[in-house]
Amino acid sequence: MTDTLLLRKGLCRQTADKALRLIYPARCPVCDLPVKPFYADICPECLPALKPVTDPWCEKCGKKLETDTGICSDCGRVKHYFVRNRSVFVYEGISASIYRFKYLGRREYASLYADMTVRILGGYIYRAEPDMIVPVPLSAERELKRGYNQALDYAEGLSAITDIPHSAYALKRVKNTRPMKLLSPSERQNNLKNAFMADPNVVKSRCILLVDDIYTTGATLDACSKVLLEAGALKVYGVTLASGAGI
Repeated sequence: MTDTLLLRKGLCRQTADKALRLIYPARCPVCDLPVKPFYADICPECLPALKPVTDPWCEKCGKKLETDTGICSDCGRVKHYFVRNRSVFVYEGISASIYRFKYLGRREYASLYADMTVRILGGYIYRAEPDMIVPVPLSAERELKRGYNQALDYAEGLSAITDIPHSAYALKRVKNTRPMKLLSPSERQNNLKNAFMADPNVVKSRCILLVDDIYTTGATLDACSKVLLEAGALKVYGVTLASGAGI
């Protein structure tokens, strides 16, 4: 599907969503108030708060770079299992929005996030030629407590726009890991050892687009990519909603 068709499909989907908002007003993902005007996805005055990752970015992990060095210092030291990752936004501008999306039940944000992802990264997604979109899974215990997996909601939104099928069963988290934000880079890697399992019947001989909300050190994407490749996936590309240093 070309970039133009991806954008056109996303716009059609937005039109249907806006019709529902006459009855169910949407909340702005930045200020969290009902969007004004009602047919918008985001309050016009809030839009500048969302900062897309602009050139230069790391050619491997997608983090914003201060100078055009090709890859960041982290990727210069670590061998990643994924081919490449791209992030849509700089974390600092969208951190509060992601927090509400993950922990406060603002699942409706997923639709806008998906639309903006395709607008900004549609070319990257198209060139990767993925056969399947796979979200990073939560543990069964954590998903039951939260009531949903925000990465799955995000993946479903991307799938609806791009027509790339998604699977909630390709990856399973089999260990209830500690919260990553509390750990050092080395602790994050140890925390994720044997944390995931991939289903060969779902991923074998497929190119996977792995999606998550935040990219920090890449430990989560690497752990998932490793088991996907071991299960027979051909390649793994990543898309994350935000990335930044020191998260």
